[in-house]
Amino acid sequence: MKKASIFLCLVCFSLFAFSQTATKSKIITGADRMEVYLPLLKGKNVAVFANQTSIVGYTHLVDTLLKSGIKIVKIFGPEHGFRGTADAGEHVTNAVDKKTGIPVISLYGDHKKPTADDVKDVDVLLFDIQDVGVRFYTFISSLQYYLEAALEFHKPLLILDRPNPNGFYVDGPVLNMKFKSFVGMQPVPIVYGMTIGEYAMMLAGEKWLSPQANAINSYNTTTQPTNDTPFHFLVIKCKGYDHASKYVLPVMPSPNLKSMQAIYMYPSTCFFEGTVCSEGRGTDYPFQLFGHPTLPQNLYKFTPMPNAGAKSSKCFYQQCYGWFVNGSAEEVLKKINNKIQLSYFLTAYKLFPGKDSFFLKNNFINKLAGNDSFVLQVKQKKTEAEIKKSWQTDLTKFKAIRKKYLLYKDFE
Repeated sequence: MKKASIFLCLVCFSLFAFSQTATKSKIITGADRMEVYLPLLKGKNVAVFANQTSIVGYTHLVDTLLKSGIKIVKIFGPEHGFRGTADAGEHVTNAVDKKTGIPVISLYGDHKKPTADDVKDVDVLLFDIQDVGVRFYTFISSLQYYLEAALEFHKPLLILDRPNPNGFYVDGPVLNMKFKSFVGMQPVPIVYGMTIGEYAMMLAGEKWLSPQANAINSYNTTTQPTNDTPFHFLVIKCKGYDHASKYVLPVMPSPNLKSMQAIYMYPSTCFFEGTVCSEGRGTDYPFQLFGHPTLPQNLYKFTPMPNAGAKSSKCFYQQCYGWFVNGSAEEVLKKINNKIQLSYFLTAYKLFPGKDSFFLKNNFINKLAGNDSFVLQVKQKKTEAEIKKSWQTDLTKFKAIRKKYLLYKDFE
Protein backbone atom coordinates (compact mmCIF):
# COMPACT_ATOMS: atom_id res chain seq x y z
CA MET A 1 0.00 0.00 0.00
CA LYS A 2 1.47 3.39 -0.98
CA LYS A 3 1.87 5.86 1.84
CA ALA A 4 0.14 8.58 -0.16
CA SER A 5 -2.96 6.44 -0.39
CA ILE A 6 -3.13 5.66 3.32
CA PHE A 7 -5.80 7.62 5.09
CA LEU A 8 -7.96 7.25 8.11
CA CYS A 9 -11.46 6.22 7.20
CA LEU A 10 -14.14 6.44 9.83
CA VAL A 11 -17.40 5.80 8.11
CA CYS A 12 -20.81 4.54 8.97
CA PHE A 13 -21.99 1.84 6.61
CA SER A 14 -25.51 2.02 7.95
CA LEU A 15 -28.41 4.22 6.90
CA PHE A 16 -30.42 2.97 9.86
CA ALA A 17 -32.82 5.68 11.06
CA PHE A 18 -32.95 5.91 14.83
CA SER A 19 -36.34 6.23 16.45
CA GLN A 20 -37.98 6.26 19.84
CA THR A 21 -38.23 2.46 19.67
CA ALA A 22 -34.55 1.85 18.93
CA THR A 23 -33.98 0.31 22.36
CA LYS A 24 -36.66 -2.29 21.68
CA SER A 25 -35.45 -3.15 18.18
CA LYS A 26 -33.03 -5.95 17.45
CA ILE A 27 -29.43 -4.83 17.77
CA ILE A 28 -27.09 -6.12 15.08
CA THR A 29 -23.40 -5.94 15.94
CA GLY A 30 -20.67 -4.97 13.51
CA ALA A 31 -19.46 -8.58 13.50
CA ASP A 32 -22.89 -9.77 12.38
CA ARG A 33 -22.77 -7.51 9.32
CA MET A 34 -20.56 -9.84 7.32
CA GLU A 35 -21.92 -8.68 3.98
CA VAL A 36 -20.20 -5.33 4.64
CA TYR A 37 -16.71 -6.39 5.69
CA LEU A 38 -16.22 -9.88 4.25
CA PRO A 39 -15.39 -8.57 0.75
CA LEU A 40 -12.57 -6.51 2.28
CA LEU A 41 -10.98 -9.68 3.71
CA LYS A 42 -11.24 -12.00 0.72
CA GLY A 43 -7.86 -13.13 -0.58
CA LYS A 44 -6.00 -11.41 2.29
CA ASN A 45 -3.87 -12.66 5.15
CA VAL A 46 -5.89 -11.63 8.20
CA ALA A 47 -4.93 -11.19 11.86
CA VAL A 48 -7.78 -11.13 14.38
CA PHE A 49 -7.74 -9.51 17.81
CA ALA A 50 -10.47 -11.41 19.62
CA ASN A 51 -11.62 -13.21 22.74
CA GLN A 52 -14.62 -15.31 23.80
CA THR A 53 -16.99 -12.37 23.20
CA SER A 54 -16.11 -12.24 19.48
CA ILE A 55 -19.13 -14.08 18.17
CA VAL A 56 -21.29 -14.00 15.06
CA GLY A 57 -24.68 -15.29 16.13
CA TYR A 58 -23.69 -18.22 18.31
CA THR A 59 -20.37 -19.01 16.61
CA HIS A 60 -16.94 -17.56 17.29
CA LEU A 61 -15.79 -14.98 14.75
CA VAL A 62 -12.63 -16.95 13.96
CA ASP A 63 -14.60 -20.10 13.16
CA THR A 64 -17.11 -18.10 11.11
CA LEU A 65 -14.41 -16.43 9.04
CA LEU A 66 -12.60 -19.69 8.41
CA LYS A 67 -15.84 -21.29 7.17
CA SER A 68 -16.30 -18.29 4.88
CA GLY A 69 -12.94 -18.94 3.25
CA ILE A 70 -11.00 -16.17 5.01
CA LYS A 71 -7.34 -16.93 5.65
CA ILE A 72 -6.51 -16.15 9.28
CA VAL A 73 -2.77 -16.28 9.86
CA LYS A 74 -2.67 -14.99 13.43
CA ILE A 75 -4.84 -14.41 16.48
CA PHE A 76 -4.08 -11.74 19.08
CA GLY A 77 -5.52 -12.08 22.57
CA PRO A 78 -6.10 -9.42 25.29
CA GLU A 79 -6.15 -9.61 29.10
CA HIS A 80 -7.80 -12.88 30.21
CA GLY A 81 -6.57 -14.54 26.99
CA PHE A 82 -8.13 -15.50 23.67
CA ARG A 83 -10.56 -17.89 25.33
CA GLY A 84 -11.18 -15.50 28.26
CA THR A 85 -10.25 -17.82 31.12
CA ALA A 86 -7.21 -16.13 32.71
CA ASP A 87 -7.42 -14.15 35.94
CA ALA A 88 -7.23 -10.36 35.91
CA GLY A 89 -3.56 -9.43 35.58
CA GLU A 90 -2.47 -13.05 35.03
CA HIS A 91 0.44 -13.55 32.64
CA VAL A 92 -0.81 -15.13 29.42
CA THR A 93 1.74 -16.81 27.16
CA ASN A 94 1.76 -17.19 23.38
CA ALA A 95 0.30 -20.47 22.21
CA VAL A 96 -1.48 -22.27 19.39
CA ASP A 97 -5.27 -22.37 19.39
CA LYS A 98 -6.14 -26.04 19.84
CA LYS A 99 -9.32 -25.83 17.79
CA THR A 100 -7.89 -24.15 14.69
CA GLY A 101 -4.12 -24.57 14.92
CA ILE A 102 -3.65 -20.83 14.43
CA PRO A 103 -0.84 -19.12 16.41
CA VAL A 104 -2.11 -16.95 19.28
CA ILE A 105 -0.05 -13.98 20.46
CA SER A 106 -0.88 -12.46 23.84
CA LEU A 107 -1.02 -8.66 23.84
CA TYR A 108 -0.89 -8.30 27.60
CA GLY A 109 1.88 -7.97 30.16
CA ASP A 110 5.24 -6.97 28.69
CA HIS A 111 4.02 -7.37 25.09
CA LYS A 112 1.01 -5.07 24.80
CA LYS A 113 1.55 -3.82 21.26
CA PRO A 114 2.05 -5.78 18.02
CA THR A 115 5.57 -5.50 16.64
CA ALA A 116 6.64 -5.22 13.02
CA ASP A 117 7.56 -8.91 13.17
CA ASP A 118 4.10 -9.79 14.54
CA VAL A 119 2.36 -8.27 11.50
CA LYS A 120 4.91 -8.77 8.73
CA ASP A 121 2.83 -11.56 7.13
CA VAL A 122 -0.51 -9.76 7.67
CA ASP A 123 -2.50 -7.82 5.05
CA VAL A 124 -5.46 -6.75 7.20
CA LEU A 125 -5.93 -6.37 10.96
CA LEU A 126 -9.33 -7.07 12.51
CA PHE A 127 -10.50 -6.02 15.99
CA ASP A 128 -13.60 -7.50 17.64
CA ILE A 129 -13.82 -7.31 21.43
CA GLN A 130 -16.87 -6.66 23.62
CA ASP A 131 -16.06 -3.70 25.88
CA VAL A 132 -18.04 -2.68 28.98
CA GLY A 133 -17.48 1.08 28.72
CA VAL A 134 -15.34 1.60 31.83
CA ARG A 135 -11.95 3.34 31.71
CA PHE A 136 -10.04 0.84 33.83
CA TYR A 137 -11.34 -2.15 31.83
CA THR A 138 -8.18 -2.74 29.81
CA PHE A 139 -9.62 -3.57 26.38
CA ILE A 140 -9.63 0.10 25.34
CA SER A 141 -5.92 0.26 26.19
CA SER A 142 -5.35 -2.81 24.02
CA LEU A 143 -7.39 -1.14 21.27
CA GLN A 144 -5.12 1.91 21.37
CA TYR A 145 -1.95 -0.14 20.98
CA TYR A 146 -3.52 -2.16 18.17
CA LEU A 147 -4.62 1.00 16.35
CA GLU A 148 -1.16 2.51 16.76
CA ALA A 149 0.47 -0.60 15.31
CA ALA A 150 -1.92 -0.53 12.34
CA LEU A 151 -0.96 3.05 11.52
CA GLU A 152 2.75 2.68 12.24
CA PHE A 153 3.14 -0.43 10.10
CA HIS A 154 0.69 0.68 7.37
CA LYS A 155 -1.75 -2.18 7.94
CA PRO A 156 -5.48 -1.62 7.23
CA LEU A 157 -7.61 -2.08 10.34
CA LEU A 158 -11.27 -3.08 10.55
CA ILE A 159 -13.02 -2.51 13.89
CA LEU A 160 -16.23 -4.47 14.29
CA ASP A 161 -18.24 -2.28 16.62
CA ARG A 162 -20.31 -3.62 19.51
CA PRO A 163 -22.81 -1.87 21.81
CA ASN A 164 -21.63 -0.43 25.11
CA PRO A 165 -23.64 -1.95 28.01
CA ASN A 166 -22.76 1.15 30.07
CA GLY A 167 -23.13 3.53 27.14
CA PHE A 168 -26.22 5.33 28.47
CA TYR A 169 -24.42 7.79 30.78
CA VAL A 170 -21.11 9.59 31.38
CA ASP A 171 -19.69 9.99 34.89
CA GLY A 172 -16.61 9.88 37.06
CA PRO A 173 -13.35 11.78 37.44
CA VAL A 174 -11.48 12.49 34.20
CA LEU A 175 -8.01 10.94 34.24
CA ASN A 176 -5.12 13.26 35.03
CA MET A 177 -2.36 12.19 32.62
CA LYS A 178 0.17 12.12 35.47
CA PHE A 179 -1.59 8.90 36.47
CA LYS A 180 -1.56 7.27 33.04
CA SER A 181 -1.30 3.47 33.13
CA PHE A 182 -2.70 0.43 31.36
CA VAL A 183 -5.88 0.83 33.44
CA GLY A 184 -6.23 4.39 32.18
CA MET A 185 -4.33 5.79 29.22
CA GLN A 186 -6.35 8.84 28.20
CA PRO A 187 -8.10 11.87 29.79
CA VAL A 188 -11.54 10.30 29.90
CA PRO A 189 -13.93 9.71 32.82
CA ILE A 190 -14.49 6.30 34.36
CA VAL A 191 -17.74 5.91 32.42
CA TYR A 192 -17.20 7.51 29.01
CA GLY A 193 -20.40 6.54 27.17
CA MET A 194 -18.89 5.45 23.84
CA THR A 195 -18.69 2.24 21.85
CA ILE A 196 -15.30 0.77 21.06
CA GLY A 197 -15.56 2.19 17.53
CA GLU A 198 -16.44 5.66 18.75
CA TYR A 199 -13.59 5.52 21.24
CA ALA A 200 -11.15 4.59 18.47
CA MET A 201 -12.38 7.55 16.44
CA MET A 202 -11.70 9.83 19.41
CA LEU A 203 -8.19 8.44 19.88
CA ALA A 204 -7.40 9.23 16.26
CA GLY A 205 -9.30 12.50 15.97
CA GLU A 206 -7.84 13.99 19.15
CA LYS A 207 -4.31 12.84 18.21
CA TRP A 208 -4.05 10.77 21.40
CA LEU A 209 -1.98 8.07 19.68
CA SER A 210 1.79 7.60 19.52
CA PRO A 211 3.78 10.31 17.68
CA GLN A 212 4.50 7.87 14.83
CA ALA A 213 0.81 6.95 14.47
CA ASN A 214 -0.30 10.57 14.68
CA ALA A 215 2.15 11.52 11.93
CA ILE A 216 0.55 9.00 9.55
CA ASN A 217 -3.02 9.48 10.69
CA SER A 218 -5.16 11.78 8.53
CA TYR A 219 -8.57 12.27 10.09
CA ASN A 220 -11.29 11.84 7.46
CA THR A 221 -14.93 11.04 8.19
CA THR A 222 -16.37 11.08 4.68
CA THR A 223 -14.26 8.89 2.41
CA GLN A 224 -15.85 5.52 1.73
CA PRO A 225 -13.38 2.73 0.93
CA THR A 226 -13.94 0.02 -1.64
CA ASN A 227 -11.88 -2.97 -2.74
CA ASP A 228 -10.03 -0.62 -5.09
CA THR A 229 -9.58 2.23 -2.61
CA PRO A 230 -7.23 1.54 0.30
CA PHE A 231 -8.27 2.48 3.81
CA HIS A 232 -6.38 2.47 7.04
CA PHE A 233 -9.04 2.47 9.73
CA LEU A 234 -12.65 1.50 9.32
CA VAL A 235 -15.45 1.10 11.87
CA ILE A 236 -18.24 -1.31 10.94
CA LYS A 237 -21.25 0.13 12.74
CA CYS A 238 -23.93 -1.66 14.72
CA LYS A 239 -27.52 -1.41 13.55
CA GLY A 240 -30.47 -0.83 15.85
CA TYR A 241 -28.33 0.60 18.64
CA ASP A 242 -28.30 4.02 20.25
CA HIS A 243 -26.94 5.35 23.54
CA ALA A 244 -30.27 4.97 25.29
CA SER A 245 -30.14 1.20 24.62
CA LYS A 246 -29.76 -1.22 27.51
CA TYR A 247 -27.79 -3.91 25.71
CA VAL A 248 -27.63 -7.34 27.40
CA LEU A 249 -24.36 -9.10 26.67
CA PRO A 250 -24.72 -12.59 25.20
CA VAL A 251 -21.31 -13.72 26.52
CA MET A 252 -19.54 -13.02 29.82
CA PRO A 253 -16.84 -10.43 28.93
CA SER A 254 -14.34 -11.61 31.57
CA PRO A 255 -14.21 -14.17 34.39
CA ASN A 256 -15.31 -11.76 37.12
CA LEU A 257 -18.06 -9.93 35.27
CA LYS A 258 -20.57 -12.74 35.45
CA SER A 259 -23.84 -10.85 35.04
CA MET A 260 -25.38 -7.60 33.87
CA GLN A 261 -25.77 -6.66 37.52
CA ALA A 262 -21.98 -6.89 37.96
CA ILE A 263 -21.40 -4.91 34.75
CA TYR A 264 -23.68 -2.12 35.99
CA MET A 265 -21.99 -2.04 39.42
CA TYR A 266 -18.41 -2.37 38.14
CA PRO A 267 -17.74 1.39 37.65
CA SER A 268 -18.70 1.96 41.31
CA THR A 269 -17.27 -1.06 43.08
CA CYS A 270 -13.98 -1.45 41.20
CA PHE A 271 -12.64 1.29 43.51
CA PHE A 272 -12.36 -1.49 46.11
CA GLU A 273 -9.53 -2.98 44.02
CA GLY A 274 -7.39 -0.14 45.37
CA THR A 275 -8.07 -1.15 48.98
CA VAL A 276 -7.51 -4.14 51.25
CA CYS A 277 -11.21 -4.99 50.91
CA SER A 278 -12.50 -7.86 48.81
CA GLU A 279 -14.38 -6.78 45.69
CA GLY A 280 -16.03 -10.21 45.59
CA ARG A 281 -13.46 -12.14 43.58
CA GLY A 282 -13.64 -15.77 44.59
CA THR A 283 -17.42 -15.64 45.02
CA ASP A 284 -20.33 -16.09 42.63
CA TYR A 285 -20.97 -12.34 42.68
CA PRO A 286 -17.77 -10.33 42.10
CA PHE A 287 -18.35 -6.57 42.07
CA GLN A 288 -21.76 -7.13 43.63
CA LEU A 289 -20.25 -8.44 46.88
CA PHE A 290 -17.61 -6.41 48.71
CA GLY A 291 -16.31 -6.15 52.24
CA HIS A 292 -13.57 -7.04 54.72
CA PRO A 293 -13.12 -9.26 57.80
CA THR A 294 -12.76 -6.25 60.13
CA LEU A 295 -15.96 -4.47 59.11
CA PRO A 296 -18.97 -4.70 61.48
CA GLN A 297 -20.30 -8.21 61.80
CA ASN A 298 -23.93 -7.14 61.38
CA LEU A 299 -23.24 -6.58 57.68
CA TYR A 300 -23.65 -9.20 54.93
CA LYS A 301 -21.38 -12.24 55.43
CA PHE A 302 -19.36 -13.93 52.67
CA THR A 303 -16.12 -15.89 52.34
CA PRO A 304 -14.04 -15.57 49.15
CA MET A 305 -12.51 -18.84 47.94
CA PRO A 306 -10.31 -19.68 44.94
CA ASN A 307 -12.29 -20.43 41.79
CA ALA A 308 -11.82 -20.59 38.03
CA GLY A 309 -11.96 -16.82 37.65
CA ALA A 310 -9.92 -15.92 40.74
CA LYS A 311 -7.13 -18.30 41.65
CA SER A 312 -5.67 -15.80 44.08
CA SER A 313 -7.08 -12.61 45.52
CA LYS A 314 -7.65 -10.65 48.72
CA CYS A 315 -9.28 -12.08 51.84
CA PHE A 316 -9.38 -15.69 50.59
CA TYR A 317 -10.65 -18.16 53.22
CA GLN A 318 -11.61 -15.26 55.52
CA GLN A 319 -15.16 -14.45 56.53
CA CYS A 320 -15.88 -10.94 55.31
CA TYR A 321 -18.60 -8.50 56.26
CA GLY A 322 -19.91 -5.97 53.80
CA TRP A 323 -22.60 -5.50 51.18
CA PHE A 324 -24.37 -7.53 48.52
CA VAL A 325 -26.02 -5.53 45.74
CA ASN A 326 -28.63 -8.06 44.71
CA GLY A 327 -31.76 -8.00 42.59
CA SER A 328 -32.58 -8.14 38.91
CA ALA A 329 -30.60 -6.21 36.33
CA GLU A 330 -33.47 -3.73 36.10
CA GLU A 331 -33.44 -3.23 39.87
CA VAL A 332 -29.68 -2.62 39.89
CA LEU A 333 -30.10 -0.14 37.05
CA LYS A 334 -32.54 1.80 39.20
CA LYS A 335 -30.08 1.76 42.11
CA ILE A 336 -27.24 3.27 40.11
CA ASN A 337 -29.59 5.79 38.43
CA ASN A 338 -27.11 6.51 35.62
CA LYS A 339 -24.41 7.56 38.08
CA ILE A 340 -21.32 6.15 39.75
CA GLN A 341 -22.30 5.32 43.31
CA LEU A 342 -19.76 6.24 45.99
CA SER A 343 -21.93 5.60 49.05
CA TYR A 344 -20.74 2.01 49.59
CA PHE A 345 -17.08 3.00 49.31
CA LEU A 346 -17.38 6.00 51.60
CA THR A 347 -19.32 3.97 54.18
CA ALA A 348 -16.73 1.17 54.06
CA TYR A 349 -13.97 3.67 54.80
CA LYS A 350 -16.01 5.25 57.59
CA LEU A 351 -16.60 1.86 59.26
CA PHE A 352 -13.10 0.46 58.67
CA PRO A 353 -11.23 0.32 62.00
CA GLY A 354 -7.68 0.83 60.66
CA LYS A 355 -7.97 3.89 58.44
CA ASP A 356 -4.22 3.96 57.71
CA SER A 357 -4.34 0.45 56.22
CA PHE A 358 -7.53 0.81 54.15
CA PHE A 359 -5.80 1.79 50.88
CA LEU A 360 -3.20 -0.48 49.30
CA LYS A 361 0.36 0.78 49.82
CA ASN A 362 1.06 0.71 46.07
CA ASN A 363 -1.43 3.58 45.55
CA PHE A 364 -3.34 1.60 42.93
CA ILE A 365 -6.40 3.61 43.92
CA ASN A 366 -4.83 6.64 42.21
CA LYS A 367 -4.60 4.76 38.92
CA LEU A 368 -8.23 3.68 39.21
CA ALA A 369 -9.48 7.14 40.11
CA GLY A 370 -7.08 8.78 37.66
CA ASN A 371 -5.88 11.26 40.26
CA ASP A 372 -4.55 11.55 43.81
CA SER A 373 -7.30 13.88 44.99
CA PHE A 374 -9.91 11.15 45.42
CA VAL A 375 -7.96 9.53 48.28
CA LEU A 376 -7.59 12.89 50.00
CA GLN A 377 -11.30 13.59 49.59
CA VAL A 378 -12.20 10.24 51.16
CA LYS A 379 -9.76 10.76 54.05
CA GLN A 380 -11.14 14.27 54.58
CA LYS A 381 -14.62 12.74 54.85
CA LYS A 382 -15.98 14.71 51.92
CA THR A 383 -19.56 13.82 51.01
CA GLU A 384 -20.47 12.06 47.79
CA ALA A 385 -21.99 15.29 46.49
CA GLU A 386 -18.82 17.26 47.28
CA ILE A 387 -16.60 14.71 45.56
CA LYS A 388 -18.80 14.57 42.48
CA LYS A 389 -18.92 18.37 42.28
CA SER A 390 -15.13 18.36 41.87
CA TRP A 391 -15.49 16.23 38.71
CA GLN A 392 -17.86 18.51 36.85
CA THR A 393 -15.55 20.97 35.09
CA ASP A 394 -13.48 18.23 33.47
CA LEU A 395 -16.59 16.18 32.73
CA THR A 396 -18.14 19.07 30.84
CA LYS A 397 -15.00 19.45 28.72
CA PHE A 398 -14.91 15.73 27.97
CA LYS A 399 -18.57 15.62 26.98
CA ALA A 400 -17.92 18.26 24.34
CA ILE A 401 -15.07 16.16 22.91
CA ARG A 402 -17.16 12.98 23.04
CA LYS A 403 -19.99 14.53 21.02
CA LYS A 404 -17.70 14.94 17.99
CA TYR A 405 -17.18 11.21 17.58
CA LEU A 406 -20.56 9.63 18.22
CA LEU A 407 -21.77 7.22 15.54
CA TYR A 408 -25.12 6.66 17.24
CA LYS A 409 -27.91 8.84 18.59
CA ASP A 410 -27.03 10.05 22.08
CA PHE A 411 -28.97 9.42 25.28
CA GLU A 412 -29.66 13.15 25.76
